Amino acid sequence: MRRGAQLELRTFSTMFDDLLALSDWLQAKGVTHVAMESTGVYWKPIFNILEGAFEVLLVNAKHIKFVPGRKTDVKDAQWIAELLQHGLLKASFIPPAPQREFRELVRYRTHLIDERTREANRVHKVLEDANLKLASVASDILGVSGRAMLAAIIVGQDDPAALTQLAKARLRTGRLSGRVQPRQGNRLGGERSGP
Repeated sequence: MRRGAQLELRTFSTMFDDLLALSDWLQAKGVTHVAMESTGVYWKPIFNILEGAFEVLLVNAKHIKFVPGRKTDVKDAQWIAELLQHGLLKASFIPPAPQREFRELVRYRTHLIDERTREANRVHKVLEDANLKLASVASDILGVSGRAMLAAIIVGQDDPAALTQLAKARLRTGRLSGRVQPRQGNRLGGERSGP
């Protein structure tokens, strides 16, 4: 918003083309500074579009909410614009784009690792229900040997000796025993036929 400028309201959706139109409109109006609330993740697409062209201030919502009578987004926007005009807003720290991208990548990788761990734990639980100690012959039940044994269990193989033979030679030191019920094979990922 330009200092001393008269407040002009216009509404844009958060679709990509509309955000580009917002940026063009702000530039056409001579706006140099933009302020917005940091609500959830909703600020991110707008911030990403505007950050190169404007001085963008992302403001913690609880720092500007303590004014009675403001109940709508339009009134919130007017209040934020007024605070910005008077220099009364303190911007939240936003790391540079490369750091934000790296953080997103790390968070996503962590999420995938957590999902893999949850799935491995689920498989362990199903095997424990069948008294099948797959970990006794394969240290990683989702490794090559473990997956070969799981695939055999899913298609109905329930002979522990045959399952043990699927382990790599260096892993065949343990003895596999247990009884896999059809419901357990199904829970591991496939429909089984037979008893």
